[in-house]
Amino acid sequence: MSTRTLRPETASSELPAVPLTIEGYSVLHQMMKVRWSLWQALSEAARQQIVTEALPVLQPMEQNPNGQSALFSLLGHKGDILLVHFRASFDALKQAELDLCRLRLSEFLEPTSSYLSVIELGLYESSHKTYRSLVERGIEPHSRAWREEINSTLSRQKDAMHPRLFPSMPPNRYICFYPMDRRRGEDKNWYTLPMEERQRQMSEHGLVGRRYAGEVKQIISGSIGFDDWEWGVTLFADDPLIFKKLIYEMRFDEVSAVYALFGRFHVGVRCPAAQLGKLLNGELPKK
Repeated sequence: MSTRTLRPETASSELPAVPLTIEGYSVLHQMMKVRWSLWQALSEAARQQIVTEALPVLQPMEQNPNGQSALFSLLGHKGDILLVHFRASFDALKQAELDLCRLRLSEFLEPTSSYLSVIELGLYESSHKTYRSLVERGIEPHSRAWREEINSTLSRQKDAMHPRLFPSMPPNRYICFYPMDRRRGEDKNWYTLPMEERQRQMSEHGLVGRRYAGEVKQIISGSIGFDDWEWGVTLFADDPLIFKKLIYEMRFDEVSAVYALFGRFHVGVRCPAAQLGKLLNGELPKK
């Protein structure tokens, strides 16, 4: 075992800057436009046949025990349909894409955007405690012994947090999805703050979200190395005004007010696969 004694006054400065994370489901958001002119040029019988072909693929996705999918009707010009997929791996996400591409329905759907990520829980508080404990025991950062201890900690945390890492698709009627970054500018740079300061700000940030428990379901997914932003935030609620109130209140947190950058927002209304035909005929999905 590789160990060395670190002086207490230098221990904090030698702690790793990167917080530990644990990961769960792989996540894909697919935004699409309907090619309405082509769709409406079809006969009613042809449209019905295409929907009938799609249902045996879409409906099992909604009940998949290894990660569910959900369909939403988007509001505004950014798209008409949003498909959200939770899966156990990137391979399974790709298979979901391929299954959809094989449908004749795909001829009438034009992708406008997508987002790839992995459900993530950041362990800011336990990271600092774990790092400090290992250093105080004389274990050298990034040594073999250090990695073994870290992996053991992550394994325990992942078991404890399994329901949050591998959730069922929330059943709520409305969805709000947006990507976000932490600021990396010349004046303010999240990644240069000490671990303790990032931990403090994230703790305060989390308090706001907890005040909305029961009204909104929030799923944070990490996308560093996977997509153009660093995180994806997916919110589910039965009252869309909750999205506005929650996000507005969070803007006043120090971590958001100073360090947050936000991408495009997509808001949609749930459409069970069984109601796809009605949606494509211009009817609002029922509750």
